[in-house]
Amino acid sequence: MHALARVQEWYGPHSSTAAEWPVDALMMAKGNRTISVILPARDEESTVGDIVSVIRRDLVERTPLVDEILVVDSNSTDATAERAREAGARVVAQNQVLPHLPPLTGKGEALWKGVAASGGDIVVFIDADLRSFGAHYVSGLVGPLLVDSDIHFVKATYERPYIGADGSTQQGGGGRVTELVARPLLNMFWPELAGFAQPLGGEYAARREILEQLPFATEYGVEFGLLVDLLQLVGLDAMAQVDLGHRTHTHQSMTALGRMAGQIMHTAWSRLERQGRVLASEPPAHTLLQFGLEGQAGLVDVAVAERPPLASLVLQEDLA
Repeated sequence: MHALARVQEWYGPHSSTAAEWPVDALMMAKGNRTISVILPARDEESTVGDIVSVIRRDLVERTPLVDEILVVDSNSTDATAERAREAGARVVAQNQVLPHLPPLTGKGEALWKGVAASGGDIVVFIDADLRSFGAHYVSGLVGPLLVDSDIHFVKATYERPYIGADGSTQQGGGGRVTELVARPLLNMFWPELAGFAQPLGGEYAARREILEQLPFATEYGVEFGLLVDLLQLVGLDAMAQVDLGHRTHTHQSMTALGRMAGQIMHTAWSRLERQGRVLASEPPAHTLLQFGLEGQAGLVDVAVAERPPLASLVLQEDLA
């Protein structure tokens, strides 16, 4: 089947909106399964407390859909940990999870450590810098997982406006790295995944037994790597997406986006090599020369380390 036809066949049955998953109905479907919400956070004192408060009020106290709210403090220098704790989350320091392992950096490291430190049968990831968060982000993402046993992973989609420094809003202007890097790469090499509207979005949910079988790229390539690896592990029909409405968050500088793009390219390259689709006489360079507004040049490292599947660590410990 042509890739576009495959995406069209998948899209309708595997796409829904958050409104289609009311909390009361999900409570009936939940049974004895547990749900953990994980927020990776680095210097997000202005937003993390509000997000945790909404989850606790609406999905723990008002309706007990969520069993655990875990904030992974990724070496913050502000009051992120305190704000999260005050709002009712359990907070763990990134480097204190599996401390016998050499510490790594990056968002993917925080996510991987979050899976290791949490206990839910279903794991929901929510970025800690959201300024448009509602409880439907969580309920919408877990809906397909609670109702359909054939679904193992759910990704969020939403409208992502770009909000300028002057407060002006450009509809559809967010997600610049998605449009310039991730979407072209997916369409070129993994066209089955082209139907995911927000492949780099930080809101998604999955069954624990699946997450523990996946490696995690430790930097900003983590979402890209997970999508590609999930396609190989469970197949497209076990993946779904839910429209959460709109998403506003803190925008990064163009320099930071350039580093992110480099990390995503390295993550894509590693998957192509692993799948035997490229053969290179030498690895790609992992340095990126960037130029500032006044012409100053700076060299940054965009190499991407990787954590192994958590299940492999457990197996190694058992064998030992």
